[in-house]
Amino acid sequence: MAAVLIPEIQQLVTRYLQEIGLNADTCFNKERCAWYWSRGSANIEVFVESIDLSSGAKRHYLRVFSPLVKVPPSAGTAFYRRLLELNDKSLGVKLTLLPSKDTIYATFERDIKGMDYDELADTIADLEWWADNLDDKLMQEFGAIK
Repeated sequence: MAAVLIPEIQQLVTRYLQEIGLNADTCFNKERCAWYWSRGSANIEVFVESIDLSSGAKRHYLRVFSPLVKVPPSAGTAFYRRLLELNDKSLGVKLTLLPSKDTIYATFERDIKGMDYDELADTIADLEWWADNLDDKLMQEFGAIK
């Protein structure tokens, strides 16, 4: 799996960033084919990931991430239970832990097929809102740090 630049999605992300008052060129990291910015206390990362299917075809997914907090050293069952409860309430967003990382992420993924501007804007804005709230909630409840 690798990040790819899809011109149609690049145009939609550029439009979104302009509409929220950011410069898409300064947010874009050409090496990583990804956009980075902050909203409130949340750091946002947006990119398209390409997956090769066994049929030889490719599927492209919009992926929106925000690192929320580090897993607290004393994290136990209560912490992971709370993450699952928040997964149930955080509509459209899932909480994830990447392999070999100790950071909890707010994550949204969707196949880009048929995606229009309104859906992309809602997806990113929703993740921004949830991430800005969830990081604070986890820091408050568990003493977690960024």
